[in-house]
Amino acid sequence: MLNHKSFNLGLALLALGGLALAENQLSAQTTATNFPTYLRDVKPLFLGKCSRCHNNDSAFLPNWSDYASAYQNRLEIKRRVWDAWKGNYYKESMPAGNCPECQTITEADRALIRDWVDSGAMLGQPANATPAKSKTERIEFGKGLFTTMCATCHQPAGQGVAGKYPPLANSDFLNADKSQAIRVLLHGRQGEIVVNGAKYNNNMPSFPLSDEDIANALTYTYNSFGNSGKEVTAEEVKALRAEKFQSETPVKSAPSQFE
Repeated sequence: MLNHKSFNLGLALLALGGLALAENQLSAQTTATNFPTYLRDVKPLFLGKCSRCHNNDSAFLPNWSDYASAYQNRLEIKRRVWDAWKGNYYKESMPAGNCPECQTITEADRALIRDWVDSGAMLGQPANATPAKSKTERIEFGKGLFTTMCATCHQPAGQGVAGKYPPLANSDFLNADKSQAIRVLLHGRQGEIVVNGAKYNNNMPSFPLSDEDIANALTYTYNSFGNSGKEVTAEEVKALRAEKFQSETPVKSAPSQFE
């Protein structure tokens, strides 16, 4: 028969067990907050700095926009992005060559990828897990995407690069047709284009972005850099996603020496 002392001891042990469980859950939440995660921190960086080569269209290179592939290649990613850049690995550092990604990736970007690998390469949750509830929120969410991805080529103020990357600031091409702009983000674009009276001839790959992400990025761009102030919704992107893009051929990735 249980006496009062045994009963009280049992309650104390149950309380300690519950406290330990709560502390473990809090520890796991803190870990996810303190360390970089793929969906929140690393995938946007990969899309902006690596997806020209490492995408779903490449027959030669792993697709880093896919978590399973990025996780499988995580150690080599760290070696090429951080160790080789520091001179501690014999292969060429990534991004390779004199591409815009190589010129714009920062030490902080490289350190984030290093820390993601070192901390276990966690999947995590997207930064904006819920859809934007207003145009203001859409602009706020889109700013992060633009800074991470679009500014690599089109520049932080949207001014573009003469002869290479068309401007997004005061862009007659962008402001003329919202559906056309959505299609470019959905399917990519290649070949000559005239923007604000100047010719550009380069390739823009398609990015594996959600309808919500495309709507946010375009809404931010339309409401920045002297553009028209339009809003793009996820429903508009969804309506065009299945539509065959007749006027342009989707961009295919060029082979690289990444092994």
